[in-house]
Amino acid sequence: KESKVFKMLFAVTGIMSTLLVYGVLQEKIMKVPYGPEKEFFKYSLFVVFCNRIMTSAVSAGILLANRKSIEPVAPLHKYCVVSISNILTTTCQYEALKYVSFPVQTLAKCAKMIPVMIWGTAIMRKTYTGRDYLFALLVTIGCSVFILFQADGDKSPYSSGRESTVWGVSFMIGYLGFDGFTSTFQDKLFKGYDMEIHNQIFYTTLCSCVISLTGLILQGNVFVALDFVLRHKDCFTDIILLSTVATISQFFISYTIRNFGALVFATIMTTRQFVSILLSCVWFAHPLSFEQVIGAVIVFSSLYSKSFLRSKAKPPISQPMGNGASSPPRMN
Repeated sequence: KESKVFKMLFAVTGIMSTLLVYGVLQEKIMKVPYGPEKEFFKYSLFVVFCNRIMTSAVSAGILLANRKSIEPVAPLHKYCVVSISNILTTTCQYEALKYVSFPVQTLAKCAKMIPVMIWGTAIMRKTYTGRDYLFALLVTIGCSVFILFQADGDKSPYSSGRESTVWGVSFMIGYLGFDGFTSTFQDKLFKGYDMEIHNQIFYTTLCSCVISLTGLILQGNVFVALDFVLRHKDCFTDIILLSTVATISQFFISYTIRNFGALVFATIMTTRQFVSILLSCVWFAHPLSFEQVIGAVIVFSSLYSKSFLRSKAKPPISQPMGNGASSPPRMN
């Protein structure tokens, strides 16, 4: 029993600490100016590229250390599909931070229930209960209230007012749609092939390295981004640290799902989102309006109620989770 408690504390501490640091660094890189001239880092694909290189190298090292095959299990184009979708997901996530605050983005991620259910029905032929749709609707309503009624003092450095809201919401919708597809297609690959987790991570991130580098070259941002991080060493340090904690978090996520199941993981992630919002509000001085507090209460009450009712029903881990927690670990 003590061993199980220790493992639980290890999992909770690992996920909470790495993802909280990840969230703070993510917001700092995209929204806090660097240097005496107050320059903003605008090259989100460069962050994706650095992140994927590290994750790919670590996953390859694990496969080789465990003497497991590094050969692709599925056709390469299927890894590329996951990779492209994941890059679009992450890029939308970083771009959204230019126009909305981290608390808004974090809470909006809870609304991924709807796209996950849509993609699950379209790709995996899954069915959902009326209660699943009810909770998804409540969470979406709460997220909408939180996004639409931002406090007056929470301004974007890139635009303001309605323009900021429109761009922020547009990128968040893109994030939710692509993220739902990514997790669903990953789930399909795991069920369709005898695939080890690190095998998928390695080939997906390897494809992501090529695609993100190609995107940077086509945009003409390779040397511009390099020039920025060379002039601002603290920005380069933040990006390396971000990539490190993002990679470490994948192993804690895998460890938690393998030892405690998707339900415990979902509860930990919900708590992490709540703590992330509070930490961001304190660290970056984000004001919250009364309507946003109400929206947050609706969202987290719905998520915890869903987890509580699921624990009573005790469904198999492989059953669809509305918030995507049963999906295999994904790259941040």
